[in-house]
Amino acid sequence: MKKVVLMVLVAALLLSSFAFAAPKIRIGVSIPTADHGWTGGINWWAQKAIKEWQAKDPDVTFFLVTADSPAKQVADIEDLMVKGIDALVILAHDSAPLTPIVEKVYNEGIFVVSVDRGLTKPVENVYVAGDNPGLGRVSAEWMAKELNYKGTIVVLEGIPCVINSERVDAFNEVMKKYPNIKILDSQPAYWSTQKGLEIMENYLQKYDKIDAVWAQDDDVLKGVLQAYKESRRTDIQFFLGGAGSKEIIKMVMDGDKQVRADVTYPPSMIGTGISMAVMSLRGTKLNGFYQNQIPSKIILAAELITVQNAINYYEPESIF
Repeated sequence: MKKVVLMVLVAALLLSSFAFAAPKIRIGVSIPTADHGWTGGINWWAQKAIKEWQAKDPDVTFFLVTADSPAKQVADIEDLMVKGIDALVILAHDSAPLTPIVEKVYNEGIFVVSVDRGLTKPVENVYVAGDNPGLGRVSAEWMAKELNYKGTIVVLEGIPCVINSERVDAFNEVMKKYPNIKILDSQPAYWSTQKGLEIMENYLQKYDKIDAVWAQDDDVLKGVLQAYKESRRTDIQFFLGGAGSKEIIKMVMDGDKQVRADVTYPPSMIGTGISMAVMSLRGTKLNGFYQNQIPSKIILAAELITVQNAINYYEPESIF
């Protein structure tokens, strides 16, 4: 009799444990192929976040796919839908061609987290991005102060797009407050190291004296620094990039006299997007929030990195 009672109790415990077990969920993560440093960082942080979540919650299955074109990304998302995903985390290769397929995903009741490059329609549950106007403002205020509010600047922009315009417009708006600072030139470098090298070579030939350079992006900054080194000029006081690559942060940490700061636009935002998907599906509240649901829009601050705080941003294992 005791054995029977014991077996019944064990069975009841097993049934209750199954009843309260977390349901299995499937999350698709669709991102561009690593075609430059920042997207390489996106890939690295996506893998890191997935690995950490799998260790914490083995009932979550992830499908990570990368695409070298919008058409490939559309096909990837169609395949993810066939796999029966419960959530899609996407950093769109290009907003317009990806919006229709993401809208289809969204309309089927699949939870959508859009990261960085927004879509042309509000067809996501959560949007996570860096602060593009903030990056321009923080960069301009720091550079103006370092110049003691007078001097000459050349600018290397990114790809002509909304993100670039937000950064450059905010930068220029701040600089209008300082009439003794002159922007000599501003050209698109397409967030490319090679293009940064070429444009900086042109600037160095065109202008006899330059006090500071805003490269906006750390990949571009590498090309700019190479051009300046090869020119053997000594007039430029400092250079500022953006995004927070480990190579540039290390220079700041080491007290480089010409690369004294950086401004964040972190590729780790893809990890935040993945976390938002898991937490939303699990019904997990954010610590300190009194609302039950995850915020629908998360804008990550553009943070100034200096020698005093660079160690807090340095991720030596990251590829970016």
